[in-house]
Amino acid sequence: MSILATRRCLLKLGLLLVPMPLRARAQEKPAAVVELFTSQGCSSCPPADALFVELAERDDLVVLTYHVDYWDYLGWKDYLATPENTARQRAYGEVFENTVYTPQAVVNGHLNVVGSDRDTLYEALARNSGKLAVDVALSYPGRSIVIEIGSAAASADAHVILAFYEPRKVVDIRGGENSGRTIDYRNIVTSFQIMGMWHGDAMRMELPMSEIARKGGHCAVLLQAVDAAGRPGRILGAARASASW
Repeated sequence: MSILATRRCLLKLGLLLVPMPLRARAQEKPAAVVELFTSQGCSSCPPADALFVELAERDDLVVLTYHVDYWDYLGWKDYLATPENTARQRAYGEVFENTVYTPQAVVNGHLNVVGSDRDTLYEALARNSGKLAVDVALSYPGRSIVIEIGSAAASADAHVILAFYEPRKVVDIRGGENSGRTIDYRNIVTSFQIMGMWHGDAMRMELPMSEIARKGGHCAVLLQAVDAAGRPGRILGAARASASW
């Protein structure tokens, strides 16, 4: 069959493939943000990892998992870990009176909870849901993503952070404390960057959607208060988006 005949046949069947534009999906305003600091080399982490698989299924939460690298010496290198993730946890540790451990969960940027303690974590989420006071809205004109952040009186300065993540990774661990285990990870942060500063006034930012697609297609936008030393504080607002071809 000739190429032209094949094309006509596909057209009749409605099966002709054509390039599709980049599209994005935004979700409702989240009730809370919960972050987990974990490691493939930590024997205490698998229960927390399993709990965050459960939390990641909830549409009302922004759930992010940061793999840290300081347990790599125990016989297994966590290839999902980055120095930047470790630095973020250590910055939290300065705020939490030098409390750094795995599995560590942080709710809305200010509440430190053992990541495997289901009851305490769920209680913290219940108490802190609906506390993201600043609206963060996303829209998608053409091939751009527009981030619109609302205003708030007497608010602290805040960073506008984009956290790029991979939705799922199943890892067979062949060394270290978790040797022989297969662990399911969700919303694994691969990179994040500070996009700008917010000083309490409404602001608008526009970014190429291709930037999200280039980094895997999934990101969370966090509006996080910072102190004079740049240390992280409360998360004031959040949103998430995904892009695909």
